[in-house]
Amino acid sequence: MKVLFRSDSSASLGFGHIKRDLILAKQYDEVYFACLPLEGSLIDEIPYPVFELESASIYELIHLIKDHHFDLLIIDHYDIDKDDEKLIKLETGIKILSFDDELKEHYCDILLNVNAYAKPEDYKGLVPFKCELRCGFSYALIREEFYIESKIQRDKIWDYFICLGGVDVKNFSLEIAEDLPKDKKILIATTSANKNLKKLKKFADLNENITLSIDNENLAKLMNESKKLIISASSLVNEALILKANFKAIAYVKNQEKIAQWLIKKGYEVEIK
Repeated sequence: MKVLFRSDSSASLGFGHIKRDLILAKQYDEVYFACLPLEGSLIDEIPYPVFELESASIYELIHLIKDHHFDLLIIDHYDIDKDDEKLIKLETGIKILSFDDELKEHYCDILLNVNAYAKPEDYKGLVPFKCELRCGFSYALIREEFYIESKIQRDKIWDYFICLGGVDVKNFSLEIAEDLPKDKKILIATTSANKNLKKLKKFADLNENITLSIDNENLAKLMNESKKLIISASSLVNEALILKANFKAIAYVKNQEKIAQWLIKKGYEVEIK
């Protein structure tokens, strides 16, 4: 099967979509990506051929599908809606798998919601009758190192582990760390795409209890070495659940609201900004 992923990443969008797409991509033999070359994107780190799009036009995507005869289109993009999916289907006939995090309408063959709160019945009337629904924690896309770490009991080096996604545009990591006790060892994990790195480095230099980890390739180990996690209400929640970690989830964008409400109902500590 020849598979095309349509997804984007940038210093403002974050890396979550691409990161989970790369986990799913391992299930297929022939994989390609179509991405806009946005500032701070992960394009250079995608280990598959990438078509760099000139625009966000659905017609450019349609032409790409026709020209290269793809069998499956995987859409992980909040700006591509039901009407866009329907147009793609009518123009190309391609099989479509759509990611969803917000319980929105889709015109697809397979609907994938990897969040723990998701249930097939949530999509009644939102997708075509014959749409295959893949919903809930059993479909979570989690990197192998988290399953490995879940079987290891590590000494707790850090009192707090803070990670608000790869880019943390609003710099909540620094805000949260400032409010924590000064006698606690705090690890802040982020990426080199974070535009607030200079502020974070200065903050870490001025506070000996703060350690800044940038582009760490094994977050699972760091999380497993921490007494408490303060994380975004994102895919990090599924990873924390796998580790059976003590965590607080921070919801600060719209697509995190559903998982935040589910966590509240389950008795987890949540803050909605």
